[in-house]
Formats: sequence, C-alpha cells, structure tokens
Amino acid sequence: MNNRSPRRRNTENRYVERINLALRFIDANLDQSISLKEIAAASSFSIHHFHRIFLALMGETVNNHVSRKRLERAANLLFFKRELSITEIAVVTGFSSSANFAKSFKLYFGVSPSQIRKPASTEISKIGKLFSKHGKAFNPNDLYPPVVANGATNNIDSFEDIGMNVKIVELKEQVACALASPAGYEAASLLKTWDRLIAWARGNGIEDDKQKRFALCYDNPAITPIEKCRYEASIVVGPNVNIAGPFFKQVIPTGKYAVAHFKGAPDETTKFHISLYSNWLPNSGFEPDDFPLMEHYLNDARKDGFVEMEIYVKLKSVT
Repeated sequence: MNNRSPRRRNTENRYVERINLALRFIDANLDQSISLKEIAAASSFSIHHFHRIFLALMGETVNNHVSRKRLERAANLLFFKRELSITEIAVVTGFSSSANFAKSFKLYFGVSPSQIRKPASTEISKIGKLFSKHGKAFNPNDLYPPVVANGATNNIDSFEDIGMNVKIVELKEQVACALASPAGYEAASLLKTWDRLIAWARGNGIEDDKQKRFALCYDNPAITPIEKCRYEASIVVGPNVNIAGPFFKQVIPTGKYAVAHFKGAPDETTKFHISLYSNWLPNSGFEPDDFPLMEHYLNDARKDGFVEMEIYVKLKSVT
C-alpha cells in the first residue's frame, strides 16, 4: 500500500522531471566544460540545493555522473569511430589533454584506451572504479560479439546478411507518453515501468492492440552499469492527450531512420545493437544522429518467451 500523499507524489514527480532536464543538458554538452551552475539552471533548481537533490535521485554526485558519461561516450567512440584518434576522442569528450584522458580512462575502466581497439589479449578488469563503485567487471571483448544477421547470432564474415535486413524509412514526428525506468535495464524495473505505462494508456482509452510501443535506449550495457543505463518506455498518443508526472511527453522527431528487424532471446538484443552499429552503419553512407536508439516492440515477450521488435536508428549523412 502506498501511504504517500498525492501532494508528496506530485512533488517527487516534478523533481524527477526536472532532473531529467539536467540529464539531457549534460548529454548534449559533454564535449565542453560545464559547470554545476549551468546544470542546475537547466533543471530550474537552486544551485544551493541541486547537488543534494541530484545525489538523492541519481545515487551519484553531479561531478561523478558527468565524468562517468564522458568516459562511457569515449569508450563507445573508441569502438565505433575508429577513424578518430585517441587524442581527437579526448577533445570531443571534454578532456583537457590526451594524457588526462588516458589516465582517467584507465582509472575508471581498468584498461587503456588502446586496449578497447585491440582487446584480443586483454583480460577482464576488476581494478577500475567501474568495478569498485558499480561491481561491473569490464571486458573490451564484450564490444566485439559475432556478427548478427536476421535475428540470430552467426559466425559470418561480412555485413551483407545484416544489410539485407535493414531498411531506410522516413518517419514523421510522433508524440508519445513516456516513463523512465528507475533502475535502468534491470529486468524487474523494465517490466514494472511498462506495466505502469500500459495501465496509463488503457486508462486514457488506448487499448493494448492499438498501443504503439517504443523504448528509448540511451546507453550501451557493455560499458554502462545496467542500473545506470537510461531507458524510457513510451507509447504514441494523440496531440491532445493530457500527460502528468511521473509520465512525460516524448517527441520522436521527423527524419530518416534505419530499421532492422530482430526476433530472438532478450539477452541477445545488445549483440544485435552492436552488430548493427559496427557492421552495417560504417558501410551505409550514414552515421547515427544524436537521438537515442529506439526499440519498437511487436510482441509480448512475457507471453511468447522471445522478443520481436524493430530497431530504429536516426540517421544523418556522413559529413
């Protein structure tokens, strides 16, 4: 039984919404120096109280969060953007020098930046802050799964098979009601989040078979601790639907998207994501835009025992 008053719940919901604004501001500005004052202003909280509120809701300080996000972005770039040098990646992730970047990277992940690109002899690391703070042992080899094609893992030597399963579509802007998972990609948290959102949709006259469900997946669980991965469940709604906290409005923007079909075990989806980015995208003539990867669910995995979905990656032309 929930003994919290409606007023207290509404206050908590507003706090979560405003912290989400701060998170979006941080993600958009990781390539430059950002101050606590600027982040607090993005959330409309007083700087005198913001860091305490952030710590209470996020379980880490603002500085630790910003540092973690910069290093996670760097790890992704080291793998997915091989045309960039380590020095260039240090610059675009907000580090003052490649030496500072290399030192911070090794302290956090327990491996050097160069070991991300040449991981064959690298052992699982349990010496970095990633393990001591979050209990996540980091293995660069997790970024190099077998190529995935047609919804199944295969040991194939080219990206052509997966290319057969990718189409380019033009998507018009859609408005959705969204709800963030409080514990990232943890299975129980995802199920609870979707149950709440689906119940909200039913209460607003959107029956189950009419619900268009998207998940916005912001982080790579091969790099980011599962509970820290940002995941937002969303259901497309009409333009006049009233959305109140803890739910929030999410706009899926107009644009060109790569769409890949997946059908398989839920724990295989990360491998499929990585293969799409590493095997199809580099040869597609496109690169991913800033909008997060989306999963469009086509079935009920709890009933079927497998997940079937379309994976959407917003695109822009290579510059």
